[in-house]
Amino acid sequence: MASDDEKHADTEYLTTLERGLSVLRAFGRENPQMTLSEVAEVTGLSPAAARRCLNTLVKLGYVAKYHRNFLLRPEVMSFASAYLDSMSLGEIVRPHLQAVRDETGDSSSLAVLSGSDILYLVHVSTNRMVRLAAGIGTRFPAYATSLGRAMLAFEADDVRNGYLDTGEFASLTEHTVTSRAELEQVLMQVRRDGYSAVKDELDYGLISIAVPILDESGRSMAAINCSTSTSRVGLDELVRTRLPVLQNATRHIQAALRRQPFLVRSVHPA
Repeated sequence: MASDDEKHADTEYLTTLERGLSVLRAFGRENPQMTLSEVAEVTGLSPAAARRCLNTLVKLGYVAKYHRNFLLRPEVMSFASAYLDSMSLGEIVRPHLQAVRDETGDSSSLAVLSGSDILYLVHVSTNRMVRLAAGIGTRFPAYATSLGRAMLAFEADDVRNGYLDTGEFASLTEHTVTSRAELEQVLMQVRRDGYSAVKDELDYGLISIAVPILDESGRSMAAINCSTSTSRVGLDELVRTRLPVLQNATRHIQAALRRQPFLVRSVHPA
């Protein structure tokens, strides 16, 4: 993401567009509806700027107003639909994730790094109840997930170090690794092993294993995982039984993505 100095120096940069997008991103699970003052506080915008953005988004159909509260409308889904339709990522990846699901009985996903989070782009679920539901567009903090660690371990050194230097690592459970030094050691081990396995760190009762999808330079552009309940499988068995399945799916997905350069540039721009 561009720094403030870079934004000011770029005459092609539209601050008004940035403000409007920040308003859309302000809504989420914790704040599905907000007043004008709450939107201004979350986005850091002045009340006047937040009001102009909200009124514009209301007229465009992306935001609704009910009394004093603003909330998103379904029209915002058109942005995600446009990406999925134009990139055809699901068509390429989903058959391989379904094969993983069918062989292991676990849910399986593909995610990319997005800021300090992982962002799910393709997800294949099971009928089993899980504590944390996931789907396309779901975000989780990267440091506490197998997907995030698999990608960070194979990122460029400056990207990985920047994440470790600036990240805020909260304890999501008593098992969550939150020390920068310890996380760095964990990522070094993931790079040596070629996979990441996480148990009870994102939430109690969750266990997962992930493998990175690499570009031709050996840098991670995405990752896929298996995720299930600790009541079904232990860590050692997870690695023994799921890792070969994931590695096989990764080879197929990696080859398919490399045949689509525009898609690679989309999920992991240089």
